[in-house]
Parts: sequence; C-alpha cells; structure tokens
Amino acid sequence: MKTFLLLWAAPIALLGAWYSLSYYDMSFGIFMLTRDAHDLVFQIYGNVLGIAPETIPPLVMRAVVVDSLVLFAIMAFRRRKQIRAWWAARQAKSSDVSEVRASPESLSSAP
Repeated sequence: MKTFLLLWAAPIALLGAWYSLSYYDMSFGIFMLTRDAHDLVFQIYGNVLGIAPETIPPLVMRAVVVDSLVLFAIMAFRRRKQIRAWWAARQAKSSDVSEVRASPESLSSAP
C-alpha cells in the first residue's frame, strides 16, 4: 500500500511543483520552469485535444481530485475493520463521558 501511495503522490507532487514554478516564472535558469515553456506545453496539449489551453488546468485538477477520492476510498475499504473498531471505541467513549456528566455524583450539592 505504501508503494501504491508513493506511485500516486510522486507524479502529483512533480506536476504541482512544475505547474506552480512555471506559472509564477520561477525558472532558476531552467527553460522548462519558465512561463514561456508553461504556455507552450498547454498550447500543445490544447492543440492535441482540440480545446482551449486555459481549460486544461481545471480539467487536470478535477482528474487529480477524482483519482484521490478513488484512492482514499480503496484505502478506507481495505481498512474498514480498523475504522469500524475506532468508531465503535469513540462512540463508547463519548457515551461513557455523557453518563458521567449526568450522574448525581458529579452534580454540585451547593445551595
């Protein structure tokens, strides 16, 4: 599962780092991080897909969100017994606390 998470997170981190650095033109002397390269990449993708280049970043973000939700759903499904046990313990703990608060021993006898 750790490998699966790494294979999911590494490309997203790389894409996010490239996008943010090139969007704000923080190139550090590397052409791929310039705003010109940023615009060129999205122009090429826009021409290949037949859509406007400015519509591509929201589509990519939506795909990242959907992929992340699917990944976390798979992880939750795999750990459903642990999650259920944690939830039951949490509910039992909160009911114990509410019983203690409502008990007569915990009430003040001040006038």
